[in-house]
Amino acid sequence: MNIESLKTNSIVVFQRVKFLERIGKLWYKFSRNKLSVVGLILVLLVVFSAILAPWIVPYPQHAGAFVDFDNGFSPPSGRYLFGTDAFGRDVLSRIIFAFRGALLMPVVVLGIAVPIGVFLGMFAGYFKNTRIDTLIMRMTDIFLGLPPLILALAIASVLEPNMTNSMIAVTMVYWPWYCRLTYGMASSVHNEYFVIASELTGASRFHILFREMLPNCLSPVFTKMALDVGWVILLSASLSFVGLGEQPPTPALGQMVSDGSKYLPEQWWVAIFPALAIVLVILGFNLLGDGIRDMLEIRSD
Repeated sequence: MNIESLKTNSIVVFQRVKFLERIGKLWYKFSRNKLSVVGLILVLLVVFSAILAPWIVPYPQHAGAFVDFDNGFSPPSGRYLFGTDAFGRDVLSRIIFAFRGALLMPVVVLGIAVPIGVFLGMFAGYFKNTRIDTLIMRMTDIFLGLPPLILALAIASVLEPNMTNSMIAVTMVYWPWYCRLTYGMASSVHNEYFVIASELTGASRFHILFREMLPNCLSPVFTKMALDVGWVILLSASLSFVGLGEQPPTPALGQMVSDGSKYLPEQWWVAIFPALAIVLVILGFNLLGDGIRDMLEIRSD
């Protein structure tokens, strides 16, 4: 028993060492791109500020139904770093609280769109040149043939304007892209020897799809997810800008830009600072996505 236990412990230690070595190599590849490290820092700052918003913002109550007309349109100052809006609410506090909705959107959208798209793409790729393949991919082509923003606006406009329905609209835009990506990968992997060997040994279709083919398609999927986070945030901000996203008094970056644009150029800070916040978030996630792409050795022409 002691010898067997020693062997088991040795195997566990060896696996942990190999795992740590793998993590170290991936971090080395990632850290070689300095802009990606900058993107990671920006993303972490946004994420932690959103999580800690009630404790770090100067005026937490300004994120809700708050009115202080005496301090309306106060310019940036020591008291209000980003100034106040027409209702006297601190713009900085509302921006930090708006990060919560901006970050929740890609988590929910990609959390739903990616599994749906990957499953349909795997299914169509495995049953290539069949009616199943034709049905799934023609439906995918219909969605991909429409401009993403126009499609999202069309779906959101027929639903009640709120955060949940805007998530549904953006999800309907993004699942076809993952279906098309996974379909191409699954179609090529389907003819590999390890898949053929699994079929010859009598493995179930579930085993072939999700134990043999899926792991070989995940790297491009993860890379696209990292790159799509910023675009999902931009698309949700666009819906919010036209009033189809989260509704007042809950702060939303797109809605803040839309409201502030009415007072340009005199009260410029009401629109400019939320717009810069959108740029900051998208820039951070795009730089981070580039680093993940390089780390996973995914190259585009």
